[in-house]
Amino acid sequence: MSPTGEELHVDVEGRTLKISNLGKVLFPATGTTKGEVLNYYARIAPVLLPHLKDRAVTRIRWPHGVQDKSFFEKNAPAGTPSWVRTAKVPTTGSRGPSRNGDTLVFPIVDDLATLTWLVNLAALELHVHQWTVGRNGRPRNADRLVIDLDPGDPAGLHECCQVALLVREALHARDLETKPVTSGSKGLHLYADLPGRMPSDDSTALAKEVAEALQQAHPKDVTATMTKAKRSGKVFLDWSQNAGSKTTISPYSLRGRERPYVATPVTWAEVEAGAEDPLGLEQFRFDEVLDRVEEHGDLFA
Repeated sequence: MSPTGEELHVDVEGRTLKISNLGKVLFPATGTTKGEVLNYYARIAPVLLPHLKDRAVTRIRWPHGVQDKSFFEKNAPAGTPSWVRTAKVPTTGSRGPSRNGDTLVFPIVDDLATLTWLVNLAALELHVHQWTVGRNGRPRNADRLVIDLDPGDPAGLHECCQVALLVREALHARDLETKPVTSGSKGLHLYADLPGRMPSDDSTALAKEVAEALQQAHPKDVTATMTKAKRSGKVFLDWSQNAGSKTTISPYSLRGRERPYVATPVTWAEVEAGAEDPLGLEQFRFDEVLDRVEEHGDLFA
């Protein structure tokens, strides 16, 4: 560990990076330092990078730790190394609000050096779209669908697990098999690989159809309405994250919460246990995730 402020030059897969402030505490509640965060991302990279591959990455950065202000960053920042792969994405139409035909220049995180460079900038959260970038550098159609299960107090992860089983059944009826991921915050994310690429408008409509059908069938437990006032005690099925401009936290990304929780792939047996027992499933810390991957491999693969 270097003292706060000391700058180190490290070799990462042939790239020389300047790493600084390894001793800076980014998670005060647990004393977790920037050095520990960099270590986590380096160790989790073999299972994280395949899920970032070819996806434009939006970052949330906490330069002074999670107790302080954060900011979203989509464009590659000033000083981006020339070797970092980027993609120009139009901000018009379904890919975001119009800015007179402007484009966003996203970094593509497909190697450990790029990942380390971003994490050194205190990019704790890595968010990605449900579409990938093609060889021509242009966005392709969506290759997966996601539904974000967001509980409204006093509902929590227990209720999300119960509703997740309903979503799994509804998607299975549409020949889509789902993979559960704890959000690292309060809820669950359910992913389904699409059999063929689908325009984002179509995948959004499909997710909305599933959410609204479950709301109609289980009105006391499920809502497909974004209005927060209508979520109390229910699980909101956020179908909107399939829109071309929207992103979801990547599996294995840290969250900028009080403690260093991670969006963690889990088994359906774990979700079923969480549906039975209010304490049957909890959010996982980064050290627990490293142990899980060592034991189980990549459950999201």
